[in-house]
Amino acid sequence: MTDDRETPETKLTLSKRKWAEQGKFLTGRMTRPDSDRLPPGQHLVKNWPVLDLGQQPLVRTDTWRLDVAGAIETGLSLNWQAFGALPKSRKLSDMHCVTTWSRYDNRWDGVSTHDLLDAVMPKSDAAFVLLTSYDGYTTNLPLSDFASEDAILATHWEGEPLTREHGGPVRLIVPHLYLWKSAKWISRIEFLTSEQAGFWERNGYHMRGDPWTEERYSDD
Repeated sequence: MTDDRETPETKLTLSKRKWAEQGKFLTGRMTRPDSDRLPPGQHLVKNWPVLDLGQQPLVRTDTWRLDVAGAIETGLSLNWQAFGALPKSRKLSDMHCVTTWSRYDNRWDGVSTHDLLDAVMPKSDAAFVLLTSYDGYTTNLPLSDFASEDAILATHWEGEPLTREHGGPVRLIVPHLYLWKSAKWISRIEFLTSEQAGFWERNGYHMRGDPWTEERYSDD
């Protein structure tokens, strides 16, 4: 899993030492040996199955907007042009769906969540993120997972713009969590001081969703 962009010294990188001292963002990059690459209960596929809530919103880039709000120093409301002005990243990662399929070596282009964090700077009490999509879907995740090294707001897959069915024009990819956490058609990112359950989390799914410990469903 790689990022071929050279990262300049920024206020985010300068903050990493302080965050480390505070024990924040401990999830980090999930590097695993090949023997442990496929999570338990998963099987490999070469295609990319499509799963959604039954509707696929048509979101044009000329009307798309991403709002970033909550427990941050600087709120943002980005149109397509402003989003495109953020630093670009390229990632290589696997993806794992709770419906038991996994696909290796996916190439993503977009904006690293690190660069978004650089732009908004979470406040000291920010601990969670709630994602909202254009179809009304929501999902939650710890800020430490959102800030993991391989997480990306993806606009391209395998060198081509993300299709509507796969969440284009922009979706989140957090490779070390089940794919339902990687919201499609993303429209809003809210930083929270306490956890708030999203759609599937309110309907019996696990609050975190780690594939290697099979956090598929709630223990409640």
